[in-house]
Amino acid sequence: MTDTGRFEGLVAAPFTPMDKDGNIEYDMIGPYYDFLENNGVIGAFINGTTGEGPSLTQKEKQRQAEKWAERLKAGGKVRIINLVGGTSYRECIENAIHSKECGLSAIAILAPYYYKPACSGLLAEFCTRIGESVPGMPVYFYHIPVLTGVSIPMYEFLERISEMLPNFAGIKYTQEDLMDFMKCLNYKDGRYDMLWGRDECLLPALVTGCRGAVGSTYNYAAPLYLKLIEAFNAGNINEARRLQHLSVSMVSLLDKYGGMAVGKAFMKYVGLDSGACRLPVTNMQEGRYAAFVEDVKSLGIDKLFSKL
Repeated sequence: MTDTGRFEGLVAAPFTPMDKDGNIEYDMIGPYYDFLENNGVIGAFINGTTGEGPSLTQKEKQRQAEKWAERLKAGGKVRIINLVGGTSYRECIENAIHSKECGLSAIAILAPYYYKPACSGLLAEFCTRIGESVPGMPVYFYHIPVLTGVSIPMYEFLERISEMLPNFAGIKYTQEDLMDFMKCLNYKDGRYDMLWGRDECLLPALVTGCRGAVGSTYNYAAPLYLKLIEAFNAGNINEARRLQHLSVSMVSLLDKYGGMAVGKAFMKYVGLDSGACRLPVTNMQEGRYAAFVEDVKSLGIDKLFSKL
């Protein structure tokens, strides 16, 4: 996070570490925090999609927030954004107040995905009710229509919420609509912090002027993306393209081996075993891990993975 309050750099979306029975391994969060910091990550977006936030209980989400806050308050450099939820605004308020009391850096809000808001005004009102409970604390909106089913243009949303919530800080934008993203990026002379949420498309976002990104693969491949950003900033576009292609090849293994839970296999590969995911997320079959490892090695990018 910069002096301007913006997140400029890589913000990892951590996995929630669990044992074989699906219980959260809270004692792993401290080492996990240090792992991210040592690999150049500047922020962590906890209790989100990658962290299986919707599958966690209210108590689990709050306890996890407390454990991440411990490292931050002890002098850690990785700032923490906590996703407080998105179905019950009263439950979100509880989590927002708890986040502020814990000393976290910011909160994020997800669109209600059961009773969906019909327009940008209703979405802005929902977020405002939550955000006004923690005045002075940065509030982000997590835009991921592929999962929430709420596909309201974010530019329209910004127009509404900018007049309603003084501590609104920006958007975690997980959609490929670069036109809408760029309009948001330039809204009111760049007033809001726009965080790109598609790791495999980071380079196009950098071209728009984006300087911060949130993603799951930054957990285990931060060096790859840091080099990509470095190459882009230096004007070495061919190298940036090469590194983005490596990212695409790496992300393709998630589809090949079963989806989101494969990220935890990558974490095991780099030495921070975070266990399995909860139902209904499908886990990689144990017998496929050896083949997965061979595919990872065949990419030839071990030196671009994070190290324990």
